Amino acid sequence: MVPLVVQLLVWGLAWGAGLSGLVPQLSAPVEALRFGFAAMFVVTGIAHFAPRTRAEMIRMVPPALPVPAQLVSLTGVLELAGAVGLLLPAWSRWAAAGLALLLIGMFPANVHAARAGLEVAGRRAMSIWPRLALQLFWIAGLVWIVTAAGGARAS
Repeated sequence: MVPLVVQLLVWGLAWGAGLSGLVPQLSAPVEALRFGFAAMFVVTGIAHFAPRTRAEMIRMVPPALPVPAQLVSLTGVLELAGAVGLLLPAWSRWAAAGLALLLIGMFPANVHAARAGLEVAGRRAMSIWPRLALQLFWIAGLVWIVTAAGGARAS
């Protein structure tokens, strides 16, 4: 739940900064959402390398997939790169699309973690249906960024 809290908190703060006139370009909720997702993916990307969570994430990789440690490193790097891309207006559309695809690609690891009763960051992995709802919520937000970015600026 930490990623969701980070995402919503930063989104709210960014949007508030936009509405207050402090950062006018963030007054549109979808523009502020880029910052919420960027913060969330920085947190989750770092977790792929943090000693406290890395081993747990490696165990989340479904057994059928090769080189779990390298997959965790790759997905962590992609999350961090996507976070940077979200903050760059010319790249935000592509970053959001890539991150949405990444969430889809990583969902089997969440299913495996739920079915195996694994722990992540000291807590039991979220059960499949709530996790699916959360993933769909995040994917919908990223698709919103893709579609808004496509209409608002050239990429």
